[in-house]
Amino acid sequence: MDAIGFGALNVDKIYLINKIPKAEEEAYVKDVKIFAGGSASNTIAGLSKLGLKTGYIGKVGNDADGDFLLGDLRSWGVDTHNVIRADGRSGNALILVDEYGNRAILVDPGVNDTISFEEIDLDYVSKFRLLHLTSFICRISNESFESQKKLVREFEGIVSFDPGAVYAERGLKELKEIVKETTVFMPNAIEMEIMTGLSYREGAMEVIGMGVEVVVVKLGERGCYVTDGNVELEIPAFDVEVVDTTGAGDAFNAGFLFYYLKGKDLEECGKFGNYVASLCVQKIGAREGYKLISAGNS
Repeated sequence: MDAIGFGALNVDKIYLINKIPKAEEEAYVKDVKIFAGGSASNTIAGLSKLGLKTGYIGKVGNDADGDFLLGDLRSWGVDTHNVIRADGRSGNALILVDEYGNRAILVDPGVNDTISFEEIDLDYVSKFRLLHLTSFICRISNESFESQKKLVREFEGIVSFDPGAVYAERGLKELKEIVKETTVFMPNAIEMEIMTGLSYREGAMEVIGMGVEVVVVKLGERGCYVTDGNVELEIPAFDVEVVDTTGAGDAFNAGFLFYYLKGKDLEECGKFGNYVASLCVQKIGAREGYKLISAGNS
């Protein structure tokens, strides 16, 4: 088995609007689209589409949204052995996307925050080469976050970690237990600066000093910055028409990690990450761009 994800599972309800309103402002809705989402699950779906054998650790409610999320993961070829069903609401994300592809997100975590370490099948997880972690909102409890900390200590393979804005705001001190066990650290530039209080280049060296082997900083329309502490690369993005940036970072992660697991050098990994992200932003929804991938693309 190749890669297993551990993160939130959400139903993405995307509202296409004329503008993202500020306080006391109004905007109008042009269209509504519903997709399965969640940062780690977006990346794992991409890795599965690229041909890897994948699995997932997560939790959904005993509701229609839970049925939808499980069915969608399985449709991408993701093994859902360790996706737990529980009483309560499945996670939901309300995503506002304006005419320029900019977005704002409101998240209802539902049961996502309540994954105990005892609910994780360690024998199952140990079969995978790579464990990919992303954030939980932790509004109801810190249980899922604490389970991630415990799991990275037990896992003997490659750990990739995309903290997202939610974990970045906790700061590097709170994330230390995960970061020091991480092989490939994958924040964006703003998240790196928030976590470390340093520029993204200086912050990269800070986490390299904590034991991370490769730091990949996503720079949006500028592409990405990649370093292993010796080599430093800034790799430009592909020039494409942007329709929706939802899931672009997750798609980048899928492309980068796919090549990383194939043993490609860091520049090739960064380029392929940018390529898969460029497919994502040309479609509405975090996973629709994966449908543009064919066997020849990889």
